[in-house]
Amino acid sequence: MSDFLSYLKMHHGLSFDNYEQLHTWSTIDNTDFWNLFAKYSDVNFTTVPKATLISANHIMDDEWFPGSTLNFAYHLLKRRDDETAIIFKEENGNRLDMSYQELYASVSKLSGFLKKSGIKKGDVIGAVMTNRPETIVAMLATSSIGAIWTSCSPDFGIEGIIDRIGQVEPKILFAVDGYQYGGKYFDLTENILSLNKKIKSLNQIILVQENPLKEINAIPEIINFKDCLLNDHDLEFESLPFNHPLFIMYSSGTTGKPKCIIHGAGGTLLQHLKEHRLHTNIKKNDRIFFFTTCGWMMWNWLVSALASEATIILYEGSPFFPDPNHLWRIAEEEEINIFGVSPRYLSALMKEKHKPKNHNDLSSIKTILSTGSPLLIDHFEYIEKNIKSNTQISSISGGTDIISCFALGNPNLPVYRGEIQSKGLGMAVKIFNDSGEEAAIGSKGELVCTQSFPSMPIGFFNDLNNKKYKNSYFKKYNNVWAQGDYASFTDHGGLIIFGRSDATLNSGGIRIGTGEIYRQLEKFPNILESVVIDEEDNQDSFVSLFIILKENKQLTEELIKKIKEEIKANTTPRHVPKKITLVPDIPRTRSGKISELSVKAAINGNEIKNIEALANPQSLDFFRQLRIQD
Repeated sequence: MSDFLSYLKMHHGLSFDNYEQLHTWSTIDNTDFWNLFAKYSDVNFTTVPKATLISANHIMDDEWFPGSTLNFAYHLLKRRDDETAIIFKEENGNRLDMSYQELYASVSKLSGFLKKSGIKKGDVIGAVMTNRPETIVAMLATSSIGAIWTSCSPDFGIEGIIDRIGQVEPKILFAVDGYQYGGKYFDLTENILSLNKKIKSLNQIILVQENPLKEINAIPEIINFKDCLLNDHDLEFESLPFNHPLFIMYSSGTTGKPKCIIHGAGGTLLQHLKEHRLHTNIKKNDRIFFFTTCGWMMWNWLVSALASEATIILYEGSPFFPDPNHLWRIAEEEEINIFGVSPRYLSALMKEKHKPKNHNDLSSIKTILSTGSPLLIDHFEYIEKNIKSNTQISSISGGTDIISCFALGNPNLPVYRGEIQSKGLGMAVKIFNDSGEEAAIGSKGELVCTQSFPSMPIGFFNDLNNKKYKNSYFKKYNNVWAQGDYASFTDHGGLIIFGRSDATLNSGGIRIGTGEIYRQLEKFPNILESVVIDEEDNQDSFVSLFIILKENKQLTEELIKKIKEEIKANTTPRHVPKKITLVPDIPRTRSGKISELSVKAAINGNEIKNIEALANPQSLDFFRQLRIQD
């Protein structure tokens, strides 16, 4: 960030006294910002853009860097030396590393195979893969040609995969025949055979085989991944328009069939370079880790760090196997600099009273990233006291919708507990009230973005006239992107997110963010997990809380009283739940997010759409029974 400021001053005569001034310039003069950042970060335009931005009547139709061409894979593969590009760790202790030169060579060979198989730019290539080097090789080979990459993690069921990848009609599918999690092996042979029959567009399945089976090898359409790398090939990077489709990502699908969101190559590259180099301070040879699967946008975000010449650490398996210290042991062994996890993972460590700093040398870590849900004050305190005190805690927030962040860290600013440090550069982020007016600092409302930015989606797959796209983000406010987060700005210029705006509670006509209640529940060590909704009662609604307790702990009247007192003392009387219920399980999406909407639908007797999006759909049976009993 400091280097970028020096660059702006030295080469363009631009000077700023603080970050707020820099951010204001980056949005008021957003074309200058994105143009200068592209030059600063050495984006290789094979055809120079005619302009930085052509504005349209609607920001959804704005065109960034018109006339320019580039290749996404080129930027991730421009380094070709013997330094480590990828370190791969499995939960069983297996380790593999791959140099930048080895990565380039593998991508070259696979790209040649794909071309011989008839793959060309615009074709879709799917993947049901674990978080491993072969997945990255396949993605880069795909994008080097100009084909479109889309992936799911293998823990999705058959219907979940078909609801996603099946929609976009891939010609080739990369798949793994099994994976290990929590000490157990999960065989995917039957899934692969089923996908081969059910996805009619497929010409071929390229299989990463852990356990070779004759019944798989005997199928002509299935080929071993290793056999695709037998012949050398001179890698050619297809020069493509700035907005050429790169990735197809999927919405969570908890409110209907998943939306297929198409992201462009240039916007994804620029946004990730900005977020990595400026907001996360990733430098050459830094080692970055994020616990993720290939079904979450954080996988795409992590892999893009290759464009900053960093080393990325991939982990496949349970974060708690064989013990809660497993990931921190890896952090020490691999000397990780940027370490990324979810708030849910941190909560689990807190419940276990685990203190990583007592077991590991974590001196290499300079930044701890967190996303997936709001990072609570207790999480900040836990990191500071039990992991590392002199590290940047960088809570980041954005989404699959933009494959990037609206708000994230800033290495040059203080960290305040419970807050995201700053708005992202070039992102015109504001908080709107229900009237569509900008809310005062400290007031809660809808997080919006009032200007276009390069990583806005190109559109949705098979969405005639962008109808679904427009309805998803521009229905609430005219010509303003509404992200769906309930948030407020702080006096420090930071941001607090209180939960999803579509899951906010309505208590006596007052909107309440679910995160405000979750913050108080983190103080109770015997509460493992919780979900809060507003439950309907005739024409009225009230706050209803569901909790999971530690084994052998009881939901006593005394505990109920303490929970209510804590919430009332630190929020308002309207936040206090009318009902507190002990439950055996809570539904979550496959990326680990609590599905408040599905609980609300089950309790209130409404349709629960696309249950395949949930990792544990059987958990809803208890909530359905509760409604029947009531």
